[in-house]
Amino acid sequence: MTELLFLIGFGLALVMTGVSAIGIFAAIVVGFVIMAFAGMLGLLFKMLPWIILIAAVIWLCRGKDKSARRCRDYCYDRSRSYRKRYR
Repeated sequence: MTELLFLIGFGLALVMTGVSAIGIFAAIVVGFVIMAFAGMLGLLFKMLPWIILIAAVIWLCRGKDKSARRCRDYCYDRSRSYRKRYR
């Protein structure tokens, strides 16, 4: 919301100083891109502890899944025997 208010104020300041319509539109587009990037970067830093926590939980739970490991080993063995048989 702050970004939107900044862009509106920025556009009004350019209108009051007599900048052309093309210049105002270009300045608002560039300002929007910069503000959107800054907002996404700020959100990333705000969410970083949660992202690290989720990654740690996934890393810890990954080794305990025996069924996935058995399935992967079974498929690997079947494909290896298939390759040996049809060479």
